[in-house]
Amino acid sequence: MAKSIMIQGTMSNAGKSLLAAGLCRIFHQDGYRTAPFKSQNMALNSFITEEGLEIGRAQAVQAEAAGVKPSADMNPILLKPTTEVGSQVIVGGIHRGNMKASEYFAYKKQLVPHILSAYRRLEDAYDVIVIEGAGSPAEINLKEGDIVNMGLAAMVDAPVLLAGDIDRGGVFAQLYGTAALLAPEERERIKGLIINKFRGDKGLLDPGIRQIEALCHIPVLGVVPYLDVDLEDEDSLSEKLSQGNIREGAGTGHALVDIAVIRLPRISNFTDFDALGRLAGVSVRYVESPEKMGNPDLVILPGTKNTIDDLLWMRQSGLEAMVLKLADRGTPVWGICGGYQMMGEEIADQEGVESGACRRVLGMGLLPLVTEFFPEKVRRQAEGAFGELDGCFACLSGRSFSGYEIHMGRTRIARDGGAADTARLCPGRAEPEICRPLTYLAPRGEKRFSPEGWNRGNICGAYVHGIFDAPGIGEALARALAERKGLSWKAGEALDYEKYRQRQYDKLADELRESLDMEKIYEIMGL
Repeated sequence: MAKSIMIQGTMSNAGKSLLAAGLCRIFHQDGYRTAPFKSQNMALNSFITEEGLEIGRAQAVQAEAAGVKPSADMNPILLKPTTEVGSQVIVGGIHRGNMKASEYFAYKKQLVPHILSAYRRLEDAYDVIVIEGAGSPAEINLKEGDIVNMGLAAMVDAPVLLAGDIDRGGVFAQLYGTAALLAPEERERIKGLIINKFRGDKGLLDPGIRQIEALCHIPVLGVVPYLDVDLEDEDSLSEKLSQGNIREGAGTGHALVDIAVIRLPRISNFTDFDALGRLAGVSVRYVESPEKMGNPDLVILPGTKNTIDDLLWMRQSGLEAMVLKLADRGTPVWGICGGYQMMGEEIADQEGVESGACRRVLGMGLLPLVTEFFPEKVRRQAEGAFGELDGCFACLSGRSFSGYEIHMGRTRIARDGGAADTARLCPGRAEPEICRPLTYLAPRGEKRFSPEGWNRGNICGAYVHGIFDAPGIGEALARALAERKGLSWKAGEALDYEKYRQRQYDKLADELRESLDMEKIYEIMGL
């Protein structure tokens, strides 16, 4: 039977996901077959397993750190917010419908057997399970029927490490206050405290550490520095979305290629652009107002959990008009998933799939497409290649990639008109340009390829996520964007994104081995 360790935090974004990923890597390096587990995750960044099931992106990252394939058992419940008070509920990787928070609060007790079944299957298959909590165990208004923090720890009899975020200040109050609000039997489960995201001289913390240990009667098992590791982020709390750019390129001093991603209110799977942001000389910015758009070399419309509402937000904020103006000037525009749906002529949600309301709205008109929403979600991993493309995207023609699809909408050429209808006027153009298939996809492991997505001159869009991750694709695109404005872009050493991630997991494990009392953690786990 597997041994377990659970990471809980004093608040959201205290670093639980990163700590869990690092521990997964350490146990994997030490020869243990390791699995991550988070009973309930709330995030818009998700992943599709080989079986076509949907889980939180954080558990897919942790599984990769552990050297195992992600499975739906690692995240049996995923909540994807659709409104301020409601979420799409995914159980066992399958969409169960949308619920308001109050409805889900009453419903979640029925999910306990499903959570425990998933956990027991992992327990039978692995040596170690690294469990991640959610938010804080001290949310006393949510403790009744808890299935993700101390309630889960009791169900599976897991020892707990409690992490506090010193970077936001007040870490000792965080740790003490959290412990004080727990019931005695819950406090008993906390076997160690972790001070996370520390910058500075660790010796200055010693008096506080001694006092918090005396107050809580729980040892501090490590002070983890603010880690300089580059892993995919879980949700909208990511610093990437608030920074001016991800990175401008090693040794360049400035960005040769400027990519603007529209920061939609319900942006999802923004990790799609991480591979682009890691290229030297490439800046990836997240833009939420017309004033910050500038004159980018490429505009990306990302995925979203609520296509219609986010399109209306773009329309009201002036960002839609700005994107259309740039497209009219010939600036390349790329849409992915929900962003791809926005680019068409019409979006119809006759069954109220997205928000419970039946709606039909005009799209941006960049591609001659109509999207209709249906209750059944498309979920699949896929392999494919780009078709014969136009404009600056011609550099991608024929290149292979792998990725995944996850969407409720179905998109088709408007009026089903074939070539005559695909030869539409691009904005500001005197001559029509023909729409061409952007990619040809097949379910992973199959050879039944079909067209997916469209390209018309400087405009393209598709459903597939992860399309920029394959070696050479980001480099080819960056070079074409630079050359389009008369600049020379040198790729340097080609980025193998998979190997890059593996190096980051090893770096994370090295940092945690230096910072944590791993001998004590192994003792706590009974290993």
